[in-house]
Formats: sequence, C-alpha cells, structure tokens
Amino acid sequence: MSHPHAGKAPVPHGSGSEPSMDIRERGAERDGQPQLMDTRLFMQLLVLRASGAPGGTAEAIAGLGAALAREKVGAVIYEDVNDPFGIGLLTFSEDPADFVTRVRPAIAARAGLELRSDFTMFGRTYSSGYETDLGFWLLDRPRQTVLNEAWPWAIWYPLRRNGAFARLEPREQGGILREHGTIGKSYAGADLAHDVRLACHGLDAKDNEFVIGLIGKSLHPLSHVVQAMRSTRQTSEFIDQMGPFFVGRAVFRNAG
Repeated sequence: MSHPHAGKAPVPHGSGSEPSMDIRERGAERDGQPQLMDTRLFMQLLVLRASGAPGGTAEAIAGLGAALAREKVGAVIYEDVNDPFGIGLLTFSEDPADFVTRVRPAIAARAGLELRSDFTMFGRTYSSGYETDLGFWLLDRPRQTVLNEAWPWAIWYPLRRNGAFARLEPREQGGILREHGTIGKSYAGADLAHDVRLACHGLDAKDNEFVIGLIGKSLHPLSHVVQAMRSTRQTSEFIDQMGPFFVGRAVFRNAG
C-alpha cells in the first residue's frame, strides 16, 4: 500500500484539464492556482472478537499482524479496552480495492475471529479548501498520526449531522466549524489529542457522514476533548448521532 503521490506537488489547475464534474480535492492556492488532487486515503476500522481463536487474543493479534505484514497492508492493531477478547484493526490504502484483495484474505486466514459489524467504520480523507500542503493533509498526515509510536491510545467513532446544518449559509457554517477546529487545535498544540477526520457519505451502513479518530499518548485527554466539544454549537445543535465509540491501545503497527 505505497503512496506514490505523497511528497509530490498536487496536480496544477490547468486550463484544459478540468472534468465536466470535478470531484477532485482542493487546497489553498499556490502561485495563484488552487492545489488539486484526485487521490485520497481510505481508512477502515474493523472490530473483531478473538474468544474462539486458538491460543487466545494475544496469539490472534500476532497471527493477524503477520498476515497483514505479508500482504503489505498499512495497519494498526488495537487491544479493545472495553472487551478483553476484542481487537480493533485499522487498515488504510489509497486503493479501496485493497480492503477486498488484501485485508479480507489476511482476516479470513485467521480462525476464531468474529466480526462485530456494528463497530465497522470506513471513510476517506478530504480537504476543506484551505490546506497549504494538500498532499500531506490527504495522504501523509493520517498515516503519521496513527502510526506514531508515542501515541498508542485511540478513540474512533462515526457521526451524522442533521439537515439543518446543510441549510445554513456557508458563512454561518464556517463559523460553527471554526469553533470546533479551534478546540481541536488547542489539544493538538499541547500534544494531548491529534485527530484523523474522514468522510463516509454513502460508505456507512447507518448513513453516518464522518468518522473521527482521536489519537494520543494518554487516554484521558482524548475523553476530555470529546467532553469539551459537547458545548460547541455544532455538537449541541446539529449532531444527530455519535458512536458507537471504540477505545483501544495500539499493540501492532505496519506502514505497509
């Protein structure tokens, strides 16, 4: 699961290159031209139960990690804090086919693992249009965040906003999102919590819109940032559904 576009300049906005329906990601302008990319990172969280696995949870983690390494799958395996037999498997790739051709066989080869499908999360990185380095934001930053050995703790959850938010004027939406973003940046600046934000429109079985990963060196600050966000206008007025919440500690990492 290499990422050939990472570190390269995004495709410039050429006069004859625009498709009739433009679905590319956009970043801030460079030399008067917007950064444009049609590459993004897909990430999936599967929660598995190893109660029937030969050798128990530890052996299941070791075997699953070895299978993922053989398949060259970018992955993080978490021990589930809320289930002594639980395993969280985060995988990532720029090619969504890899989740079928590489991730699926790696899991299928492990006997005794039961999928807890109600916790499955799947999304893609996206841009807001203001990113100064679009390639880093879409491809490198999420990988570096989840693979950082100094940040073993994670909380992952999906969410869905209600239709009222979509009907707001763009300027009002921007103010609401900035309030949220300011809180997140303050936690990241203090090295308390770092986020991964994914869009999952049409990709989620329960019609959620976003998947959020909170990553850090300690668990309490991750819970604290969720608590702090509750008083924002976005959460208090416009979030219809949050969760389920997966809480885990990383015990295996593979860059792919």
